[in-house]
Amino acid sequence: MRPLVHRPPGSLRTRLILGVTVLATAAVLASQLIGFAVLRSWLLDRVDQQLADFHPPTRAYTDALRDDLPDARPGAGTLPSDFRVYFYDSEGRRLNLSMGTGKRAGPRLPDSADGLRLREARPASVPAADGDSNWRVVRYSGPDGMSAVVALPLDTVEGALSRLGWLNLGLLAVTVLGLIALGRWVVRLGLLPLTRMERTAEDITAGDLGLRLTDTDARTEIGRLGRVLNTMLDRLQRALREGEASEARMRRFVADAGHELRTPLTAIQGYAELALRPEARSEHERRQANRLIVHNAERMSLLVDDLQLLATLDKEPSYRREPVDLLSLAADAVSAAALHGTTHPVDLGPLRTEADPTGTDELELVETVGDPHRLRQILENLLSNARTHTPPGTAVHIRVGTGRQGRTGASTALPEGAPVAVVEVADEGPGLRPHDAAHVFERFYRADPSRSRAHGGSGLGLAIAATIAEGHDGRLELDTAPGHGCVFRLVLPNLPAEWRTDGAADS
Repeated sequence: MRPLVHRPPGSLRTRLILGVTVLATAAVLASQLIGFAVLRSWLLDRVDQQLADFHPPTRAYTDALRDDLPDARPGAGTLPSDFRVYFYDSEGRRLNLSMGTGKRAGPRLPDSADGLRLREARPASVPAADGDSNWRVVRYSGPDGMSAVVALPLDTVEGALSRLGWLNLGLLAVTVLGLIALGRWVVRLGLLPLTRMERTAEDITAGDLGLRLTDTDARTEIGRLGRVLNTMLDRLQRALREGEASEARMRRFVADAGHELRTPLTAIQGYAELALRPEARSEHERRQANRLIVHNAERMSLLVDDLQLLATLDKEPSYRREPVDLLSLAADAVSAAALHGTTHPVDLGPLRTEADPTGTDELELVETVGDPHRLRQILENLLSNARTHTPPGTAVHIRVGTGRQGRTGASTALPEGAPVAVVEVADEGPGLRPHDAAHVFERFYRADPSRSRAHGGSGLGLAIAATIAEGHDGRLELDTAPGHGCVFRLVLPNLPAEWRTDGAADS
């Protein structure tokens, strides 16, 4: 058994031309066959009508018998046109006398009427006695049990049909050749947008990722395909850019983490080696070295804890779900800040609105749903950031209320018109430049180019706060300008009505 060989299909252009040609050829051939059949039926109907209009007279039957007598002189009657008439006697024998003349051979008729197989007055076609022509014959009953067969030749009909057949064959050949030639041009013109798409795709594959397909008319199939492909290319390019940005952030993250860990590790190693030297050290020097070792170990431990917390929040964040009074959280944060010292005075007030920019309204109860411990951590990080990046004596204001959203955020904005609860931490420090404000929520980012720890922590506090806010379906926003301080705004969904009705929900 021969193995099956898979042959690849031809090009789309070839298949379209072949399909159109086959369909058009079939349509032309079908119309020609229908026309041929209609014309043949019409011509046969005319011959049949002529046969139906001619009936041999009674005298013809009598003359046929008389001429058939042994003593009679045989002869033939003369008929107009090409009619031929043949007689059968009462016993079914064909008589010698026939009416009609002509050079062509007559129809092939049997010698016995039993072999005619013709029904009364029903025309039928029989072959000629000699040659390839045919006759149309009809049988009529005569007197005294006799019968007659009237015949007309079909030479005219067959000649006309033969000429028509050759004409149709020529027209079919011309039509097929014309369809192939015209179909190639039409298909090439119709597939021109696909050809342009192919060339554009080749250029994109070569590396020009900014190219897009130009045929995007939504009214055509190719245009809709072009729009879909352009959308796919945009998404792929955006995914590539995001992948490159993510890879760059990862490299920067690893470098920053290594930089942050190297500093305390180097300090610990240096002081440890110093403590192991055999030279005698004073008690004060040993205590100083031990204190620096503990300080750097604590610093490294805090950094590792922050990294572990970020990894946990990114992977599978787990938050409690219960009503949280943001006003109480803010008051606790103010109390805790007072315990850290008085270098940065912190006060609590209502949220300023456009209707009341001075903030003279009374404090209002503002509630949301979330994890109180994590939300308190956001406020602590924001306050720590304000103390770290502003000069001593700079005032810090915490404002609580319901209101607006800012300009720069760490995640996407909340739905338009949704009720929100807001906690602001505003300082009167030097503020940030627009470039720094756009990156302040990134991990390990510091506005200080020197990366000195004296001007900031590890650079993870705002990233942790933004991650927790996003996990509560909220966001962190920043309004700032050089010389005008910073306003960090925690925006959270307001407490839903069902929580107000039912009290608390299971965490």
